[in-house]
Amino acid sequence: MIHKVRRSLLALAAGLVAAGAAQASDYPSRPITLIVPFSPGGVTDVIARAMGKSIAAQLKQPVVIENKPGVAGSMGVVDMKSAKPDGYRLALTPISIFRQPYIQKTNYHPIDDVTYIATYMTYDFIVAVNASSPYKSLADLVNQAKSKPGSVSYGTPGKYAAHHITMAMLSKKSGAEFNHIPFKGDTESINALMAGHIDSIVASNTLVPYLNSGKIRALATAANEKAGDFKSIPTLHDAGYGFDMPSPVGIAGPKNLPADIVNKLDTAIRNAQQDPEFKKVLANYSVRGHYFGPKEYTEFAIASFRNEESLLKELQLD
Repeated sequence: MIHKVRRSLLALAAGLVAAGAAQASDYPSRPITLIVPFSPGGVTDVIARAMGKSIAAQLKQPVVIENKPGVAGSMGVVDMKSAKPDGYRLALTPISIFRQPYIQKTNYHPIDDVTYIATYMTYDFIVAVNASSPYKSLADLVNQAKSKPGSVSYGTPGKYAAHHITMAMLSKKSGAEFNHIPFKGDTESINALMAGHIDSIVASNTLVPYLNSGKIRALATAANEKAGDFKSIPTLHDAGYGFDMPSPVGIAGPKNLPADIVNKLDTAIRNAQQDPEFKKVLANYSVRGHYFGPKEYTEFAIASFRNEESLLKELQLD
């Protein structure tokens, strides 16, 4: 009797595996939802929609964008965590998801609850001032903040954002003491800079139109290379501070997403980066394409999650 039950269980398990394989081989057979954990209309949202359009054309199924802003871009992972691992509910995974568990209690674990598929872009962060500012270089800004600690204010999209971490690192490396003014997003901090309420900002690619119009002056970027509209801007490495702030954005699924589904999505994301329409959208915002496949992205996620803990302890942010 025991042997009969065991044979039945083995047969059932084999049947489930076969059914799962068949389901994965048919993927996708219906629309895919991609959660964008930011508001509609922003740079991340616009580029995600362009990526979704390219994926949809390749996989012959619609990709539906669902915006879920909040908690520093981690709402996508929170939502997706409970989804069935069948590839029909995916989420954008910004680098901030690796930092949040060290800042506050979260409803997800960025390694245990996620299957990383691929990255497709990276943000650059720019230290900038109003065009009428007396600060003509990063050295000017740093020297003022060193000579009169707290006299130089800077705006960011919020506490613990990569923008904030960038200036905290600059402060530690230079010995300058800046005054952090957090806002709700890049747009709010840019408006405050333009109105003369703050001395400087750290912003992402949202800043490009203001740079191109001459209304704002860029002092440095936290990028690891010069590209697009930022080619003429010195990096923090150029300025002698020896660090950059990588910020790749990728797509992930819930844990235990089958390997063949991961591979199908990875191939579509990789191919999309050669899609002329997608490349055009990136260029419109001077955003750099950036590709990590499943293995590289998973390794990056593990390393980033580990490094965030030591980084936050090192910076001792309030």
